[in-house]
Amino acid sequence: MTTAIGAGPGRALIAVYGLFSLAAGARAGVQIATRFGEAPLAYALSAFAAAVYILLTVALWRGARRLALVALGIELAGVLVIGTLSLLDAAAFPDATVWSAYGRGYLFIPLVLPLVGLFWLRRRR
Repeated sequence: MTTAIGAGPGRALIAVYGLFSLAAGARAGVQIATRFGEAPLAYALSAFAAAVYILLTVALWRGARRLALVALGIELAGVLVIGTLSLLDAAAFPDATVWSAYGRGYLFIPLVLPLVGLFWLRRRR
């Protein structure tokens, strides 16, 4: 039996992704509009993270399981790759992204969130 991925605790997951969409999108928008020349890579990556969060919010809301799985994979890869690169080469990231240092600026929620999402989708099969 298939259970809706946006039902029950899935609603909380949608709410968190919606909140992160707004937070990352607003932050990236302000940074790109006012200081893009200072750290273009970091600000573009924050905008990309916001786009992934928007995609995940919509995918989970609409019950698009496959799209959500792909987006969660992109998010997890982004957090791991950007998190590692930001620690190994801090000069390449003069300002933090959402995924810098594995989401340290966001209490490591960006690192935990895709794992929770993957767990939730696996349970909803």
